[in-house]
Amino acid sequence: NDKFQCLSALPGGVKFPDSAGGFHYAESGKLLSITSNRFIHWSTSGDTVQLLEQSLDTNLLNNAVKLKFTHCTVLPGGVSIQETLNNVIVLIATNQSVHRIVLLHPTRMYRSVSDPMQSIFADMGKLSLQDPTHSAIIPMTTVGQTAGPSAATAWLSHRGEAHYALALPAGGIMVVTFPPHNTQGSVTAVELKRSSMMQRLAGWMPSAIRGEQSPGDLALSLAVRELEDDSFIFAICQDHKLRMWSFRDQTCLLEADMLEYMPACKGVKRVAGQGHRLRLAFSSTTGLCLAVYMAVPQRGQFTVLQLVATDSNRYSLDHISSLFSTQETLVDFALTSTDIWGLWVDDSNSTIIKYINFEHNTAGQWNQVFVQPPPEEEVHIGVDQDPRVRPARLCVFVCWCILKLCVFCVLQIYRRGSERIVDLPWETLKKEVTVAVENELQSSVTEFEFSQEEYRQLQVEFWSKFYACCLQYQEAQAMPLGLTISPHTAMVCLFKRGFVSFLLPCFAVDHLYLSYDEYLFSEEETPIAEDPEVGRDILQLVQCLRLVSDAVSGEMAYEMEKALEHLQSPERAAELVLENMLANDNDNMIEDIQNKLQDIRNPTAAMIVLLREMDLETDSETGGDGPIAPVIPTPSRLSQLYGSSTAVTVVCQAVCHMAMTRALFCRDLLILQKLYLRLGDNVFLGGGAQLLQLQQDLIPRSSHLLSSYYLLKHISQSLASTYSDHIIYSKCKNYTWPLPFSDILCGFLYFPECLMANCQYTQLQEYVRLIGPWCQVNVGSCRFMLGQCYLANGEGQKALQCFQEAATEVEKEEFLMRLTGAEEEEAASTPRLQYYNKVLRLLEDVGLPELVIQLATLAITEAINDVRSQAALWTRIFKHHLDLGHNSQAYEALTQIPDSSRQLDCLRQLVVVLCERSQLQDLVQFSYVNLHDEVVSIIESRARAVDLLAHNYYELLYAFHINRHNYRKAGTVMFEYGMRLGREVRTRLGLQKQVNCYLAALNCLRLIRPEYAWIVQPTSGAMYERPGASPKRNYDGEFAADPVKRQVDILELKDLEKEYILARSRLTLAQHHQPSAAIAGSASAVEMVALLVQTGLFDCALSLCQTFKLPLMSVFEGLAFKCIKLQYSGEEVQNEAWNWLAANQLSTVVNTKESSATDEAWRLLASYLEKYPSPNAQHYRCVINKLLSHGVPLPDWLVNAYKAVDAASLLRLYLNYDLLEAAAELVLEYVDALLGKGHQYFGIERPLSATTPSVWLPYTAIDQLLQALNETQTSAAVSQHLVHQLLTSKLVKLFLEVLNLVVSQTVVLTVTYTVNSDRK
Repeated sequence: NDKFQCLSALPGGVKFPDSAGGFHYAESGKLLSITSNRFIHWSTSGDTVQLLEQSLDTNLLNNAVKLKFTHCTVLPGGVSIQETLNNVIVLIATNQSVHRIVLLHPTRMYRSVSDPMQSIFADMGKLSLQDPTHSAIIPMTTVGQTAGPSAATAWLSHRGEAHYALALPAGGIMVVTFPPHNTQGSVTAVELKRSSMMQRLAGWMPSAIRGEQSPGDLALSLAVRELEDDSFIFAICQDHKLRMWSFRDQTCLLEADMLEYMPACKGVKRVAGQGHRLRLAFSSTTGLCLAVYMAVPQRGQFTVLQLVATDSNRYSLDHISSLFSTQETLVDFALTSTDIWGLWVDDSNSTIIKYINFEHNTAGQWNQVFVQPPPEEEVHIGVDQDPRVRPARLCVFVCWCILKLCVFCVLQIYRRGSERIVDLPWETLKKEVTVAVENELQSSVTEFEFSQEEYRQLQVEFWSKFYACCLQYQEAQAMPLGLTISPHTAMVCLFKRGFVSFLLPCFAVDHLYLSYDEYLFSEEETPIAEDPEVGRDILQLVQCLRLVSDAVSGEMAYEMEKALEHLQSPERAAELVLENMLANDNDNMIEDIQNKLQDIRNPTAAMIVLLREMDLETDSETGGDGPIAPVIPTPSRLSQLYGSSTAVTVVCQAVCHMAMTRALFCRDLLILQKLYLRLGDNVFLGGGAQLLQLQQDLIPRSSHLLSSYYLLKHISQSLASTYSDHIIYSKCKNYTWPLPFSDILCGFLYFPECLMANCQYTQLQEYVRLIGPWCQVNVGSCRFMLGQCYLANGEGQKALQCFQEAATEVEKEEFLMRLTGAEEEEAASTPRLQYYNKVLRLLEDVGLPELVIQLATLAITEAINDVRSQAALWTRIFKHHLDLGHNSQAYEALTQIPDSSRQLDCLRQLVVVLCERSQLQDLVQFSYVNLHDEVVSIIESRARAVDLLAHNYYELLYAFHINRHNYRKAGTVMFEYGMRLGREVRTRLGLQKQVNCYLAALNCLRLIRPEYAWIVQPTSGAMYERPGASPKRNYDGEFAADPVKRQVDILELKDLEKEYILARSRLTLAQHHQPSAAIAGSASAVEMVALLVQTGLFDCALSLCQTFKLPLMSVFEGLAFKCIKLQYSGEEVQNEAWNWLAANQLSTVVNTKESSATDEAWRLLASYLEKYPSPNAQHYRCVINKLLSHGVPLPDWLVNAYKAVDAASLLRLYLNYDLLEAAAELVLEYVDALLGKGHQYFGIERPLSATTPSVWLPYTAIDQLLQALNETQTSAAVSQHLVHQLLTSKLVKLFLEVLNLVVSQTVVLTVTYTVNSDRK
């Protein structure tokens, strides 16, 4: 992007012509340097200076800057660029000010070359042109002076001072000096005069003493050269005199009248000079040379002089040469150590460039430089072209012929300035141009119906209008401004208003065809033939070719080109053009050609030489003996050399220009050869032998070359697609081409390989189409490349057809052999199979599985004896069938794989993919002949290796076995699934799945005979075998220990039922208490009972205890504890208790206002005690013990129930918890029961009598009770004393009753008691 800096200065000034120039870095000719092939181009227009840095090796960013000096005008010669070790310094002089811009040198910005790189102008916006240390106003040397300097030159001294030499309007020279940019100092000015007295201007104040100056002293052009410690200023003045000043001594050292070197200069001396130019050139051999152009009307002249130093600091000029100029207007010229290069424009504004050696050219003949012809003035559109395709072709024509900048300008006009157009890629620009022209056409017509011919005419009219506008802009942009020659690389650049042109060497055969007759005098100057006779014949033949070219009309030239485009025979097209020339020969052109042909002694020899030169088979520039073998640097160097977009454009334009020239040459030669055949012996001195050679050899070669150069022209004019052009060029230039040119185009495939490698498929497709009729070399390679083009365009079937056709040529063509040899995987047995593998990978990369299947099926027929290749191809077919969802075809391909390892891999992939797609029906129903065990192993390994909830491999394996009626294996699978769910998925969902798994396993075992209803229990926590794992080493690679022999556990149906009940208990727990799911998954039966009791699921806990034969004590204790908690809890706990009460099955649920949760809990406890009796009433005992341990009064129903079962145990419990009164009361009741009062409440069938069996009395416990009461009676309350007396009396009564029975009936009463050891 351009950056603008403005400098305010005094108004005024005159308008000077636009100019341009260039600066080349000192190391621009050094390979691999930062400044290699790098230069700066500048142009001036009024108050503006544009600076552009370019490189042919790398792309530069932010490389353009525009400086605008408000109210000033840049002087001719007022821009100078010089470099130091660390900086690049731009010196600018305007008619009112001088400026110095100091920039960082590229070698200080980068250490090595990269692409892209920042230009030295990247930070230009940070500088200020108004900085007083780098800018100053030019002082007025004369009072009342309004005009400023008219010419300037600037230079940098070896001390770093910036000097500006300004041509004063009154005559003389003023030198303004800036101190070095890194030192302090003031700006000074010195005025140089012809008088020996010099006046110095100090502090910008002019001296009052002036020497006299005449108008003739006005310098028209200035130049400076530093020699030793002095700077010499040269000026060609208005009085036609050349003056040399010493800046150090401030004296005029030399004055020479240039008219002395001009013959017939009468009258010129009286006229003031205008337009004189001066250039300098220095070399170590010739010293300092000066070239002065004397702009004399009708006889401009260049005078070359050499500066010679004599003794006593005196100098003189030696005349070297005087060269007359042409009559055109000189724009600029450049001087080298040997040549003068001139730039002119003629009356039609056409650019003319010539050069001449000023030392060794006695004839004074200028050498012609062939400028690329301007674009055609008309748009040629064939009548037979499809109107739907015509706009695109017109747009391509316009975009190729016209600069992009000019197209932007015209497109902006067509858009009516609606929006500013920024830089667009070519594809987008073509679309925008087509839309703009078509919209203009649509808005201009009033009819709604047109014939095809009318619409074609409208299209041509509007496109021609657009094209004409573009031509006008391009003509303005093509105005030449300057010329520069690099002293380091000899590169010649032509600077135009809108772009830069590069001059390239011209081949000798092109030089012959393009040169005018006056530039070719004799056969000695023909550089392509050593024999003078052959050289003379070549000159005559080339002159005939130019006559043929003049005789071919524009229409016939278009028809000839159209025939080549449509792949018609060039020979037939040449015959039609010749017939048209003969029919319309109104100027007797054919007769003139025939007369010249008769002067050619040996036309076939001349044609052979020309055709050989057109083939680039030998060094046509020097006429060397051997083939071209240029020395090419290493690839690392080539990676940067000429790698920028600018260099690519130059190369493409050069190739296009050469191809266009040689295509015309071959066309005219082919027409001339057809004319030879028509004239026959009238022009052939050699007779029939030469005619036969012409017909059978020379005409086919000419036709072949014409097609080749048309192809090259077409490709060089094709716009690249989205990829960068320089990538193609960087690959192409790695090849040397010492071969016939037609072989380069079609035989060795370097260029099409580059197109293919850089995805230029549209251009490559057109390339293959154009070489099809005449190139029969590497047909298979071309078919392969065409197949890639079809792939890029989405035409897969056409691509497959091309690939199949190319397969037959694999063993014959070097490109296809290289293609198949670059295999990364193990090579196939034959080159053709390797080729198929390459194409198959290509189709896979593009994403065309159907075509992969087709080609792989075809390739299998080539691999009959190659088992490895067959396995690879069947594997490919399987993979793509599977990807496409063709499950049956994939299975069939799998069964055909001969390699068991690959087959197993594919089988594993089939299982995994179908499971992920949930296409389990297909997976289960496949027959798997000879693969049954492998399928089971794969599914088992997958089931044991993946997440249980994310995949359903266990269920798949279960269905697999069920489908084959293998119920025991199905049960084993589901039992293992359930075990893993309990260990790994501890959620409610996992427990639900576990219950379902155990239930499915139970069902499977119930479907088989009882003697076979068993399974082997999977080992808990076992390490499952990894597929492909070493049997000898572990994960760390160490030798594994010997496997431990484990006992095999057999699970029968009853064992599975237990596991099912346990799993169901876990699920019930998780359903009622969600957090318990995390710990219930691996809990044992004992642990589950505790968890269930804690949650309140007593029914489930009792059921689990009965299943696993566990004691019920914990259940009763837990329920008793809950009853205790409810007894003393609030309303909230009471309400929550209904949840777990409802989970247990009560015989009758009483839900009234009188019934609370506590009552229901006690009732549930009573029902369990009744429902689950125990020996010795252990359940009652544990419940009572629990209640008493918490200090809870025993419910009456519980006391009554327990004393009827075991009153002695109840007494001991009372004693254990110091309930003496309750114990005494119990003893009293018990004694009464023995005596017959209430005996049924203690489970005594008959009270004490003479006829009853002996009864048992817990005398020890009673004795302990009496002792306790006796010990506490001294300090206890009176009630305890009474209880002790009452109990004692009751026992006495009992003993008396027993004694009476003994006495009366001699009944022995057995009293069992244990004497207390501490009884007193």
